[in-house]
Amino acid sequence: MEPPAITPRRRRPFLAPVWLTMLAAVIAIGVAIVVYRSATTTTVLLLGPVEKEAGTIDDPPLSPEGEQRSQRLARMFGEARGALSAIYVSQTRVAQQMAGPLAERLGLHPIVVPANNVKNMASRALHEHEGGTVLLIGTSATVPQLLRSLSDRDVPAPKDDEYDSVFVVSIPTFGDTTVLRLRY
Repeated sequence: MEPPAITPRRRRPFLAPVWLTMLAAVIAIGVAIVVYRSATTTTVLLLGPVEKEAGTIDDPPLSPEGEQRSQRLARMFGEARGALSAIYVSQTRVAQQMAGPLAERLGLHPIVVPANNVKNMASRALHEHEGGTVLLIGTSATVPQLLRSLSDRDVPAPKDDEYDSVFVVSIPTFGDTTVLRLRY
């Protein structure tokens, strides 16, 4: 009996590692694109106390200086239609009067939130307007709480006699929140 004939075999290169590496790279690039496109930054403009009429009533109206400040606010942010997604105000009269000229100019209706429900105001602003720009008008008592809720850090709040502070809080999907204090 003769041994079987030996035929030369041709070896093919083993390409599985190359194909698997390419597949992993394509998947990684796809995931990176999805994450990049889903990354947004929500910007919150936070206004503190405003000048109110001196008097003995519990919820006084804006003073003439406060009315001028509300008109200045309307000029500052009222030119760019669509720039603000929403305006949230506390239930105080001065906060609602402060937002009035700007809301009228932009065609928005201010959303009134009870002053004792600060976390709800911050949560609604972030979740309902993700990636947008929102204006929050609070009181001297609620501004520090709102800043804490939005930025997870203690930011010095404006004093009761500082009426010209605007806090710009940038909240990205990924990364750290930044707080910028401006005076107008």
